[in-house]
Amino acid sequence: MNSTAQLHQLNPNAIALCALGRWVANRQWVPATGGNFSIRSGDNSALVTASGKEKGELSPQDLLPVSWQGQQLSCSGTPSAETALHAMLYQLNPATKAVLHTHSVQATVFSRLFTQDNYLFAGYEMQKAISGISSHEQLLPLAIFDNTQDIPALAAEVAQRWHKQPLQYGLLVRGHGLYVWGNSLEQAKRHLEGWEFLINCELERFKIAGLP
Repeated sequence: MNSTAQLHQLNPNAIALCALGRWVANRQWVPATGGNFSIRSGDNSALVTASGKEKGELSPQDLLPVSWQGQQLSCSGTPSAETALHAMLYQLNPATKAVLHTHSVQATVFSRLFTQDNYLFAGYEMQKAISGISSHEQLLPLAIFDNTQDIPALAAEVAQRWHKQPLQYGLLVRGHGLYVWGNSLEQAKRHLEGWEFLINCELERFKIAGLP
């Protein structure tokens, strides 16, 4: 093993991201090798999960170094197809340190119930799991985007909406899944669990009340 590979294997960020992958997979949020994760490694670089890897079985060698200038990506290997969106989220907020993309049944179904470009959560104490929210009385928007195989176009659409109003640490892609991010890996994990909880609560409410 060469020195570069050894450093990569011992990178604490890589080890932590792999451990988080097992936690996420145990919750059935990344079936069939779906989803992708990344963690920032520099101002214009990150480690990103390689395409087609089981997220519950990740090792540091399964994380690829990716760098970017605008929407121009550079990587030796085949990173996740959604890497361009990860890179855009890092550029939109330099404080972002980790991005997680999951494919839970609940979030995917929820994303298809609405035609509007966001959904407002209100009244849930768990809203405070999302950074910047201090009360259940605050409205918490979750942005929703149409699915597309053109990831650079989706990244540009996210940027366009962000410049009007920064997104609240999460977004849904219809029929696809959930993206969350945070200023640390731990914060991104909390945002993921918080958004999943809120989505599940609304789905249960819809069932009981016969909505939407």
